[in-house]
Amino acid sequence: MNNLLKNSIWVLIAALGAAAVGGIALNRGEHINTLWFVTAALCVYAIAYRFYAAWIAATVLAVDETRATPAERLDNGRDFVPTNKWIVFGHHFAAIAGPGPLVGPTLAAQFGYLPGTLWILFGAVLGGCVQDMVTLFLSTRRDAKSLGQMARDELGALGGTAALIGTFAIMIILIAVLGLVVVNAMKHSPWATATVSATIPIAMIVGLYMRSFRPGQVLEASALGVALLLLSVMGGGWIDDNPTLRTWFDHEGLMLAWCVMAYGFAAAILPVWLLLAPRDYLSTYVKLGTITLLAVAIIMLQPTVKMPALTQFIDGTGPIFGGKLFPFVFITIACGAISGFHSLIASGTTPKLLSNERDIRMIGYGGMLLESFVAIMAMMAATVLDPGVFFAINSPAGVVGKEAVDAVAKISSWGFPVTVDQMQLLASQMGEATLFARTGGAPSLAVGMASIFGSAFGESMLALWYHFAIMFEAIFILTTLDAGTRVGRFMLQDMLGNIWPKMAETSWTPSVVLTSALVVAGWGYFLYIGVIDPNGGVNILWPLFGIANQMLAAIALCVATGILIKSDKLKYAWVTGLPLTWLVTITSTAAWEKIASDNTRIGFFSAANDLANKLAAGALPPEKAAVAPQLIFNLHLDGWITLFFVALLWLIVFDMLRVCSRYLAGKPVLPLAESPHSPSRLIEDWVRD
Repeated sequence: MNNLLKNSIWVLIAALGAAAVGGIALNRGEHINTLWFVTAALCVYAIAYRFYAAWIAATVLAVDETRATPAERLDNGRDFVPTNKWIVFGHHFAAIAGPGPLVGPTLAAQFGYLPGTLWILFGAVLGGCVQDMVTLFLSTRRDAKSLGQMARDELGALGGTAALIGTFAIMIILIAVLGLVVVNAMKHSPWATATVSATIPIAMIVGLYMRSFRPGQVLEASALGVALLLLSVMGGGWIDDNPTLRTWFDHEGLMLAWCVMAYGFAAAILPVWLLLAPRDYLSTYVKLGTITLLAVAIIMLQPTVKMPALTQFIDGTGPIFGGKLFPFVFITIACGAISGFHSLIASGTTPKLLSNERDIRMIGYGGMLLESFVAIMAMMAATVLDPGVFFAINSPAGVVGKEAVDAVAKISSWGFPVTVDQMQLLASQMGEATLFARTGGAPSLAVGMASIFGSAFGESMLALWYHFAIMFEAIFILTTLDAGTRVGRFMLQDMLGNIWPKMAETSWTPSVVLTSALVVAGWGYFLYIGVIDPNGGVNILWPLFGIANQMLAAIALCVATGILIKSDKLKYAWVTGLPLTWLVTITSTAAWEKIASDNTRIGFFSAANDLANKLAAGALPPEKAAVAPQLIFNLHLDGWITLFFVALLWLIVFDMLRVCSRYLAGKPVLPLAESPHSPSRLIEDWVRD
């Protein structure tokens, strides 16, 4: 009877989910209620976690809870530390949930709500969650080795070296875009800058509280941290109102970029317990609390989605970024559906903290499901705005014009009416001087969230809600930036360790400082590129970010597929092989368009040549002519980087196929690099000495 009841419940959940997805997909001509989105997401996630994830963990991976993890065997109190599963979940979720699930869906809304929503739901459960869980498992079984090092150990020198170089180079691009988004959100916003700055000492206070003042008192430290974070939002408003103090936090983008670089360096070299872990843990409370509050507000208000299911911009003429629906919706929404960056965290910091393999499903698959839900929330928050307002905030001045009158005329001509007075009133309500051309996706998402919160909990506090949302987004971004910089340091140490073994020691201070500085210098340059770009950097860096991120996911799935086949699990290789095939297709197509397209809004080389011709003809305004040489160089650099990435990807794919074909033919290949089984002393039923 109990089994019948359980089965009936799951059948009802499946039917409800199918009805909700069908309602979203088939609706045309009428505004659709956001409740359909929440229902579809929760039902799809529940079915996927209960059945698909459980089957992969038990059958494909065969997780073993009696086996000691690297955190237990290699505990050094600095990087390898057995940690409570909920804190590990918090760290992992905070580290993977960067700007992607917030910004990607927001930018992709220029195509309409439908394409992005479907990709977020099904890309996550069939691709993103699988990648995260499988990579975390494989790294845990290999002493928490990085993705690139696992590729070298399993595929050999050729594919492995390509993977090491590719993953590191891609990581540099990803972190740079994270920094650009947070810089654009804080630029000339003293409230946002003061609030975000305060989160750093707050995290360190919590870290010291849990380690030195009150060890083990996690709830006390959590309550203290959350209270201080909320006070920082109100304190930011007080600073913004103070004529003297606000000047301390009112900065141009370049100054903020230098500050972000300094923070990234500090986060990479400080002990993990002092800044990284408590910041990620605290930010998880804020993230989960905010997303829960947003879901509650949506259920209460049931706002309608004002953006159409499909817009005219699916033809590639969109103002936010150029490119047709295929393949660009799939690379614009990376995190939230499938993100290669996650594989670096799942083979970087997380396996060094994991205390038991049984938690891999919850942390790997479950963490990605939660991020996918964040992306659904972001899509709703962006699409409940009036489309005219959405495009006014996100369209760069270089596309719609610098003057507000020109911008609203251009946007209204697309069939999305908006007025200057409407935008001025909205900016005043949000406590900002202007909201025109606030590119990057973060400001428009904050406006959407603030509008929902204001309608549900009080419109008199719209400015507070807006800057709370900015803090919420910045926390998402900075926790990924600091974890990413630390993982980049681990990756560089792994690579240099192949030349000089001493450099691979993660606790050797000279190696830590040198590799951290090199990583920050790398992504800092690309952050500088984005900051000086007159179009806000999004057109230059976001497509490169999306392509690189999805290529990295393809590399991770390539390594996973190869290991599954070498582990005599050929019949299960489709679990990683199918999403791998899809990612190779979309990334190769997108890369070809970015390299070869004659459209100056799509092709890197065509854009560079067009800008060079205008500069030579004297057709550029003085301010743009001053930075044109740098922009031309950067566009050429982006084009060659894209070509380099796609060449590396195909090299790794062919090398994986070579290794697998040799193994299946009975020819010698490198042995599995899995560490020997060692029984855990942390499980409850272990007979202690």
